[in-house]
Amino acid sequence: MTRQLLSSGSPMEKAYGYSRAVVQDPWIFMAGTTGYDYETMQIPDDVVQQTRNCWKTIEHYLKEAGSSLKDIVRVTYYATDEADSEAILQICGEILRDIRPASTYVIIKSLVLPQMKIEIEVTALKGSA
Repeated sequence: MTRQLLSSGSPMEKAYGYSRAVVQDPWIFMAGTTGYDYETMQIPDDVVQQTRNCWKTIEHYLKEAGSSLKDIVRVTYYATDEADSEAILQICGEILRDIRPASTYVIIKSLVLPQMKIEIEVTALKGSA
């Protein structure tokens, strides 16, 4: 069984000892993904855009791992403001409506940077759908 480490190229990955994702076939373990926009290299203020950015990044790295959103079996959400829950969950419902992985939604005090409002962590099993 081979182990593949996927990297976004962020210097934080090496400095802090983590990978964007670890592929241990047939599993894919995705690190917590925040709403960072890799096109603008910024974190938008809007929680809706941050949530969409999370899913865009997750989808990109699942594809790189030879998988897709349909293979997600577990998702954990970390949000910093309970008032954002409905907006976040609406987007997640759009994306995961037919996939319906096991999930947990947690309200936390903060993430690494104060402008981060949402972080999403997923586990996928290739060929599960």
